[in-house]
Amino acid sequence: MIRQRERNCFRRIKVCALIFTSKQRNARHASNPFLLAVKTKTAPSKKFTNIRNCWLPLQIIYRKGCEIQRLFATFAPTHPFTTSCIPMKDHFKIGVLKETKTPPDRRVALPPTQVKELMERYPNIQVVVQPSDYRCYRNDEYEALGIPLVEDVSDCDLLLGVKEVKIEALIPNKTYLFFSHVAKKQHHNQQLIKAIANKGITLLDHEYLTDKNNVRLVAFGRWAGIVGAYNCLRAKGIRTDYFSLKPAHHCHDKNELFEQLKPIRLRPIKLLITGGGRVANGALETFRALNIKEVSPEDFLTKTYDEAVLTRLDPWHYVKRKDGKEFEWKHFSDSPAEYESTFLPYTKVTNLFVACHFWDFRSPHFFTAEDMRSPDFKISVIADVSCDVGGPIPSTLRATTIAEPFFGYNPITEKEEVAFTSKKNITIMSVDNLPGELPRDASEDFGKALIEKVLPCYVTDDCDEVLQRATILENGKLTERYKYLTDYLAGNE
Repeated sequence: MIRQRERNCFRRIKVCALIFTSKQRNARHASNPFLLAVKTKTAPSKKFTNIRNCWLPLQIIYRKGCEIQRLFATFAPTHPFTTSCIPMKDHFKIGVLKETKTPPDRRVALPPTQVKELMERYPNIQVVVQPSDYRCYRNDEYEALGIPLVEDVSDCDLLLGVKEVKIEALIPNKTYLFFSHVAKKQHHNQQLIKAIANKGITLLDHEYLTDKNNVRLVAFGRWAGIVGAYNCLRAKGIRTDYFSLKPAHHCHDKNELFEQLKPIRLRPIKLLITGGGRVANGALETFRALNIKEVSPEDFLTKTYDEAVLTRLDPWHYVKRKDGKEFEWKHFSDSPAEYESTFLPYTKVTNLFVACHFWDFRSPHFFTAEDMRSPDFKISVIADVSCDVGGPIPSTLRATTIAEPFFGYNPITEKEEVAFTSKKNITIMSVDNLPGELPRDASEDFGKALIEKVLPCYVTDDCDEVLQRATILENGKLTERYKYLTDYLAGNE
């Protein structure tokens, strides 16, 4: 039951219970701050008693320009729910960054049409774009839509990128949102997080933008999986000379990429995917384009087939609790160090391995370098889409590039060699920006998710704490959620 004070507060507001059609959601309705769309589970004639049902329609009205904040400031100034979830900022400026990582990434967080959509939906948001000669969208595609191109973005409230920003390009005391790759204590980015802290920067990471159930809101994962699986097949073709695939980044889009797969007929081999999220499902899209037979993990381990087969593993297939108790997802998420790997039997029957899992640095490794020297280790190609260098797959010695995606891993010396020079070596694909091979497709998907699920939080005071959960450093200081990075930031790990 709603408290009496809250009911009385809303009775002072004239509430019209309306079912808005697309014609009704026009500028005339939206500009009237006293016309509220209220979603109720009861007939319109009954009294409205659940204020939380009104939030989504209120968002819809705000997107059309309604000044809800002024309305509630007048009629419900003390209401705890409404005042924490209403637009708070009069003006917010976003700078879309050019990518500075070497080699540069061709993706962009907001394509031109989506920048225009964002500013039309939220008139108090302004977006400027740094010009780039390498981006998958030309500068004139932004200019054609009236979007300003500027080099100096130091006056922006939010600086929005995709991959890590070069240390020398970081602007002190600003707020950045990009994939920083520091929250898992990645050694190769230790100097980056130190620089961010020293410059008093507030850092948010796309990877940790989640809802209250810890589900990620934005990701390029699907595209990483699609391209990663394609590269795995390409490596197989080069190793065996059975078929040839052109590089994914030479394809215009996903449709052309899948066209390349149509003539391929795989011999009887076994393909394995780890993970169950966007990345793994993207890999499945690619393999399903070949109509590969999918089998259960149990049958994959124990049966022989006269055709290519595929299986996908969830964590409970490749880890178990050290105390012998049954696998529990929440327990595994909270305490991955209390688990050990059971993946080794799969290495004895798998030919192609596409790693699409999310890996916590406290989790067990899948197998060891010593395991890879065993005569019954059958994996010949590892496409490490997750690309956790120094992580669960010991052969992932470094991140590779789109231009040079493969290297050979010598299991005897545990060293890298030139790709495809020895059949005894295992081919490794560890590109860490795979969606960059289909940049326009990937950017469109990503930008849509940002507009729908993240950027509104900046004008509605982050009422679901989406931004708070993704903030690694605030003004150069680790936030409470990321205090575990203290020794890493100090250089002690």
